[in-house]
Amino acid sequence: MNVLTSITVLGFLIFFHEMGHFLAATLQGIYVDGFSIGFGPSIIKKKFRDITYSLRAFPLGGFVSFPDEELNNIDPKDPNLLKNRPIIQRIIVISAGVFANLILAYTILIINITTVGIPFDPEPGILVLATQPEKAASLSGLKPGDKILKIETSSLGIGDEAVSTLVKEIQNSSDEAISIQIERDGNFKDITLIPENINGKGTIGAQLQPNIKKETKKTKNIFELFKYTNNEFSSLLVKTIQGYKGLITNFSSTAQQLSGPVKIVEIGAQLSQQGGTGILLFAALISINLAVLNSLPLPLLDGGQLVFTLIEGLRGKPVPVKVQMVVTQSSFFLLVGLSVLLIIRDTSQLLIVQRLLNQ
Repeated sequence: MNVLTSITVLGFLIFFHEMGHFLAATLQGIYVDGFSIGFGPSIIKKKFRDITYSLRAFPLGGFVSFPDEELNNIDPKDPNLLKNRPIIQRIIVISAGVFANLILAYTILIINITTVGIPFDPEPGILVLATQPEKAASLSGLKPGDKILKIETSSLGIGDEAVSTLVKEIQNSSDEAISIQIERDGNFKDITLIPENINGKGTIGAQLQPNIKKETKKTKNIFELFKYTNNEFSSLLVKTIQGYKGLITNFSSTAQQLSGPVKIVEIGAQLSQQGGTGILLFAALISINLAVLNSLPLPLLDGGQLVFTLIEGLRGKPVPVKVQMVVTQSSFFLLVGLSVLLIIRDTSQLLIVQRLLNQ
């Protein structure tokens, strides 16, 4: 049931993205002849007012299609063809999906914050959420739920600044012993960490966050609501962009953190166990990720189409079809190859698959 919920959320987010393109085109009077959720063969297909709506076999994407003037007997100079519209109108159509996902994510965060409330101010120290097996944190005896209060003899402070201070110290101390003080079940304990050297930076294999109470409080007024929503939205967006940037600039160390559709569904299923709050958080996170992913300058994505359109605006004529085809095909094989690798990797890491393999 939880897996079905996460797949449904993914489908809704893709639908919302494509609806952004669809509305941006139709509201400007631009011809559209297809609206599809998923790829591959159609499962359900319905034609209404010259537009074919379809649900396809593989719900990992979607598309809005525009008519080919030759196949549809349309005058090539018809002003309502997308290619004949001014550059700015075409940019609006191309960018609408990304903006739709960002608007949806912001709206979801408002709903979630209104329903659940906002956390209290963080308390001193850093909370350990999880540790990775056979990594420095786990080997030293650090456990989820521990509160890290000091590093060496210095207090860490509170909030994101405390996390940043600890992370910097760890990164600068690869293969060197550092002492931390933790609180566990009301007792204080000193632990020695030896960060592992990965690409010149120390890492301990632990998920950390500011020490925040589980309880929440209602927002005092609409100004506090929007202030907190703005901060949360900005933080998620910046971290997502930084994640993709790290993937591009430092692929070797960030590739293992990349998740494919199988892992995304698994995470969504886990979050949905927390009820409506978890589902809303999952939807906001994935919606922002879809927006950032589609902004990348790859031809099969909105960002790539935007680049071609901007180049056309600068040149005064379209990019040659052969050039577009070569770049698009290269992008296609890259994305498909990466998707296949991620699906295989993520599937092999599922608990049920590991149990079968170990039988």
